[in-house]
Amino acid sequence: MKLYKLMIMALGIASVMTGCGSATTSQGEAASTATTVDTGRVVIENIMARRSVRQYKDYPVGRDTVQLLLECGINAPNGMNKQPWAVRVVDNPEYINGVTEVFKKINPKMAADPGFKNMFRNAPTVIFVANDPTSSSSQIDCGLLGENIMLAAQAMGLGTCCLGSSAAFIQNVPEAAEYLEKLDLPEGHKLLYCIAVGYPDEAPAAKERDASKVKFID
Repeated sequence: MKLYKLMIMALGIASVMTGCGSATTSQGEAASTATTVDTGRVVIENIMARRSVRQYKDYPVGRDTVQLLLECGINAPNGMNKQPWAVRVVDNPEYINGVTEVFKKINPKMAADPGFKNMFRNAPTVIFVANDPTSSSSQIDCGLLGENIMLAAQAMGLGTCCLGSSAAFIQNVPEAAEYLEKLDLPEGHKLLYCIAVGYPDEAPAAKERDASKVKFID
């Protein structure tokens, strides 16, 4: 939480510095600065509150809601605006349950968990993200897209979990080939990860972050 407090302090300092630019700052300008700082706090609080959710309530996410998440995703920064991604959304129980049955046959121990319903952490909606390997920055770009989606979901009261192993299963296991084909990815694209999306049925606590991995270099 120290990092969070530092961020809030930085926003406060920024507002003071903006005000110091002129001794005759009008009330309108001051209100605008206050609004900017308040908005900044909301953004930071949203980032710091996001958790990976692995339990979801048993009702669907509306497609209008998902569409807004996707708009946030595709507006992520990306190298030379190549947009080297292909995004597919699956909320069809037939698809989710079908590929889960394949998963269960190959991973019976994981499927034996009493709370197991599907291989996407029981989420009702799954967003698949594939990259174009011919673009050198495609994995970075796709990562930025996913973070936009997950932060937007957090702001809208949704839970998400980024799943690499589930995507790898569909990408690489021959028995799941028909489900990979159903995603209708452009030729040459590879599944990188998928994002489970749903209404959270848990509130995970924050896990410790190792601040020593971050250093300023003089």
